[in-house]
Amino acid sequence: MSKEKEVDLEASLSDHTAYEDHHGRRHPSVEDPVDLEKASVTQSDGRPSSEHDTHRLDLHEKNSRGQPADPYEEVRISPFALPPSVTPTNRSRRSFASSRRHGDQAPAAPPQQPPVPLSDLDAGIVGWDAQDDPCLPLNFKPSRKWAIVGFVSAITFLTPFASTILAPAIAQLHDELLPASASDDLTLASMPISIYLLGYAVGPLFLSGLSEIYGRHVILCSANAFFCLALIGCALAPTLGFLIAFRFLTGVGGSGCLTIGGGIIADMVPVHQRGKAITIWMLGPLVGPTIGPLIGAYVTQDIGWRWTVWIVLIAAVPTVAAIAVLSQETNPRVLIHWKTLRLRTELGRPELRSAYLDPSAGPQTATRVLIRGLSRPVRMLCTSPLLFALSLYIAFCYGVLYLLFNTIPLVFQDTYGFDLGTTGLVYIPMGVGYCISMILFSYLSDRTVLRLTAANGGKYEPEMRLPDCIYFACLLPITFFWYGWAAEARTHWIAPILALLPFGLGIVGVWQPIQAYLIDAFAEYAASALAAFTVFRSIVAAFLPLAGPRMYGALGLGWGNSLLGFIALVMIPVPLFICKYGARLRARKLDM
Repeated sequence: MSKEKEVDLEASLSDHTAYEDHHGRRHPSVEDPVDLEKASVTQSDGRPSSEHDTHRLDLHEKNSRGQPADPYEEVRISPFALPPSVTPTNRSRRSFASSRRHGDQAPAAPPQQPPVPLSDLDAGIVGWDAQDDPCLPLNFKPSRKWAIVGFVSAITFLTPFASTILAPAIAQLHDELLPASASDDLTLASMPISIYLLGYAVGPLFLSGLSEIYGRHVILCSANAFFCLALIGCALAPTLGFLIAFRFLTGVGGSGCLTIGGGIIADMVPVHQRGKAITIWMLGPLVGPTIGPLIGAYVTQDIGWRWTVWIVLIAAVPTVAAIAVLSQETNPRVLIHWKTLRLRTELGRPELRSAYLDPSAGPQTATRVLIRGLSRPVRMLCTSPLLFALSLYIAFCYGVLYLLFNTIPLVFQDTYGFDLGTTGLVYIPMGVGYCISMILFSYLSDRTVLRLTAANGGKYEPEMRLPDCIYFACLLPITFFWYGWAAEARTHWIAPILALLPFGLGIVGVWQPIQAYLIDAFAEYAASALAAFTVFRSIVAAFLPLAGPRMYGALGLGWGNSLLGFIALVMIPVPLFICKYGARLRARKLDM
């Protein structure tokens, strides 16, 4: 590859940003688009510092001359720099928890969006034409933004829906696709459900990196098309082995929307509106798997398991086509890279570079950039304690969710004598809990952010997404103790069914704030953070349900579910810990 092509690629694929990201965090080698002489700078105790101001002006002068900044300079700069209109006070470094106690009367103004890098063709830099550039995804018309969110949410509903619609057909798969000599153990027949989630774990490892390199739109459309083709293979599978293989491929393709959707929201939607966008987008991963068994039970009972796959395909094809035709690219780095290539040709200036380029990094080969992008989710998971802790918590929640999906038919058919279709109705209280919790999150999340931001001197911190999460976390253990011992005692069937309501409330109330927090905390690399998040939870969800029948066989429904309840109790402090120490953990430099 020629040196010029290497520079072209690096111009948009550099792993370092050249501006303050959407949360005011300053990255190394910054070409600040703001007049730094006017910026208010504070030390860690909140006092104005002339020495600090001088330091930042020197940093700006170095960057304006094309000199790389010291990568460790950022640790001496407040990660939540105040905009020029905000006067620093002694409360500027106060924690948002303290602000919540004392500042409820502050006006709820939206958090200020940090400036984006602008073009300076005299210096050879290509960026946005203005802060209100209509091509900038943050400046898209609201109708366009919400249309894209709607399209992505639709496919994000269908792929998790496809993961569980086959769950009620386990017994039918065993009878139809396994030879007569096969064991009566249903574990092998359960593999098509679990292997789908393993595909969810594999797909994000490369789809997230590719979306940050080549663009979100083309990778999402490719993954969606792959999902549809794999569905055809599932519907026509002649043996269980073929079905397992194509279900894995379906999961790989279906993981694209789960991985890339959060990045699309981070690209387009400002912080104070993300709660609503995430609520719409997250309907799929939670409501889809719950509705799947309900519909799948009746479809399997009346017309056979293969139609559970055809139904998903019939809904997916027009949705995928609409995304391909009506959606568009939202990744700012990729858009500026395309603009740079166009201006180089039109102006005859091969020296032009993207404003997102780190000039000190130098050119890299396409292979190195690709490997770095593909490995980023794993590196983030291994080096970010907050990402690991939150992913572990959600992995447990997601694992027990699929454990319930796989074992509810066995419990209610064996213990209460429900038929296959009636068993699907058991999931309704869980779905009701989802809906109630989503309404609460949509109502509370953005309002909480606005209130805490105003009370915190106008400074937004991603941890402001988490306070409400702590209360919902307490609902999860209740479900397991209630559900397990009600079923163990063979009480009236309504008792264990109603126990699923607090589970629906709790899992959404925990999941959505955590997902919103990750999108805000890793805005530039939201797709990679969500990929790591998805990989972890999908691996647990793939294998934990396989242990369910044997766990219940050894411990019984009472103590088996109590074990899950005790684990859920131990997990409650996780969001509390991140809420308190998240800002400190985010301040650590990560190898992106």
